[in-house]
Amino acid sequence: MAPSSVVVTIDKSSNISLVEVDGDSETSVFLEKQKTASTKQFSWLLLLKAQRFLSFFPWLTMGVSKTVVSVKKRIALSDSIKDEVKYKERIMYRFIRAFLAISVVALVVEIFAYYQNWDLNFIPNEAMGLLHLSYMGWISFRAEYIAPSISMLSQFCVLLFLIQSLDRFILGIGFFWIKFKKIKPMIDIDDQSYDVEDPSTFPMVLVQIPMCNEREVYQQSIAAACQLDWPKDRILIQILDDSSDELLQILIRNEVYSWQEKGVNIIYRHRFVRTGYKAGNLHSAMSCDYVKNYELVAILDADFQPNPDFLKLTVPHFKGKPDLGLVQARWSFVNKDENLLTRLQNINLCFHFEVEQQVNGHFLNFFGFNGTAGVWRIKALEESGGWLERTTVEDMDIAVRAHLNGWKFIYLNDVRVLCELPESYEAYKKQQHRWHSGPMQLFRLCLPAILSSKISKWKKANLIFLFFLLRKMILPFYSFTLFCVILPLTMFIPEAELPIWVICYVPVTMSILNILPSPKSFPFLMPYLLFENTMSVTKFNAMISGLFQLGSAYEWVVTKKTGRSSESDLLAFAERESKSFNEEKIQRRLSESGLEMLGKLKEQEINPVNEKKKNKIYRRELALAFLLLTAAARSLLSAHGIHFYFLLFQGLSFLVVGLDLIGEQVN
Repeated sequence: MAPSSVVVTIDKSSNISLVEVDGDSETSVFLEKQKTASTKQFSWLLLLKAQRFLSFFPWLTMGVSKTVVSVKKRIALSDSIKDEVKYKERIMYRFIRAFLAISVVALVVEIFAYYQNWDLNFIPNEAMGLLHLSYMGWISFRAEYIAPSISMLSQFCVLLFLIQSLDRFILGIGFFWIKFKKIKPMIDIDDQSYDVEDPSTFPMVLVQIPMCNEREVYQQSIAAACQLDWPKDRILIQILDDSSDELLQILIRNEVYSWQEKGVNIIYRHRFVRTGYKAGNLHSAMSCDYVKNYELVAILDADFQPNPDFLKLTVPHFKGKPDLGLVQARWSFVNKDENLLTRLQNINLCFHFEVEQQVNGHFLNFFGFNGTAGVWRIKALEESGGWLERTTVEDMDIAVRAHLNGWKFIYLNDVRVLCELPESYEAYKKQQHRWHSGPMQLFRLCLPAILSSKISKWKKANLIFLFFLLRKMILPFYSFTLFCVILPLTMFIPEAELPIWVICYVPVTMSILNILPSPKSFPFLMPYLLFENTMSVTKFNAMISGLFQLGSAYEWVVTKKTGRSSESDLLAFAERESKSFNEEKIQRRLSESGLEMLGKLKEQEINPVNEKKKNKIYRRELALAFLLLTAAARSLLSAHGIHFYFLLFQGLSFLVVGLDLIGEQVN
């Protein structure tokens, strides 16, 4: 017998029946078994999907309940009346509230007409009721008298929208041209580079760090400036402290003294008469006698942390270019991924620096100074009139005046300086208000000087129509008017309805163009589009305030900092002296009154004053949210597709912002 064979012995073979199966029958049995197995697998798959679907509801319910509870607490604890100055006196808020009330009434009427099946094309007759006749009269009145004026206003805004979109498109073409040609500002190779062994070949550089109550960031900003790679006898660092907190003044002064003991050429200045905000601080610092010994001045805000090679990457561009007044570096953000608000800000600022600043710097040799992370030729500042306190955008002011005096600017996109983005909506809103009211103040003040200047007509036109009117005034005007006023209004006046390409295709295309410099942010395309429209109410209000010199136009609030540090900052602070050693140095340096302040400082550390932070309620945004949601409900009756979804999501976006659910959340 073969070793691999198997012998099967059957006992009682009579109990076994044999069935003859042909080939076709065998195949059918196999297919039937396979079908049964497939049915069971499909049933299990459906059960699995059903389980996943049902498990989604508890998660959704929990999320909604938590959101509702947080909203209730936020409304109950809100001090919004104190947060935003007397809303009842705000013209815009009263207008939005009246618009909302009229919209709610109109929505009720439209719903009633919808369920009554009133035919809009029906010819009036005696059988009609009074309400029906009144409704038909309203339809005729709005079609003949209201719709034409709304259509004219919407066409005007659409025209402005298209002009501004064309400007963005041209900037985008310039951006791609620079990328394709790999164009970068170059250092003049004819001039010899600085001799490392001969410090006298390096120009004298003044570094200014203006700050005001910057408790969270003063240490890292001073440390970063003191570690700049530049000959010690060719650099002076000025800490321009405008802090009103006396304890904080001691801390900053002590920080300066500690770096002085390490051999750094750094001084501390504090103004007793703190007028003019940042511009007044810088003007006071430039009036010192020793400033005349310096050729260049680098300006860094308190939350900016330049790399050690910052000066060696920027200062050489001044060699051989006597008409160069400013070298501006790019901002880079340590907290751009902190929350949704910082991500959306990062999209905006990436477009501003990589597209607007870079294109204008290359083709026009002019752009708005960003107020920090830049190096100025002191001669350019002096010939342009120095720092003036007349607006809240002193950086843009000095840039425009320097441009009118013939100075050129260079933007370095590859040189980046770390800084922070506002993480709370409150801080971001105040920052944007200042950034959009100041340019309108400046435009009113600079227009006569622009018209009478000796620069070319093309440069005058660029300053007036592009730099100021189009990008600073028209953009917030049409954005708010078109998408927050006219669009919801046309839902109740369908004769003036906006075309789909105005509310969908063009805005999405422009948003894609804006997001190209930060490709990793593409998942946030739609939130970015909605949030930009949401911010239009703040920007529009700021623009009107600056243009007509309203009270809030001169409001200056220091942007709140959190003091976040990058890995390089942590390494830089690893060598910091211990706290006890610092206290000993304070005791050695300060007078008896200073020692009393030190005691208060220790007492404050033992018993810190906990200022209760809370998220706020923004009534203006909430009113607009309900207005847009009301218009969305009206568009649903008319079976509008894109109009309904746009109004719905835009209304929800205003609701989220109005309840301060975006940005930093305080427990």
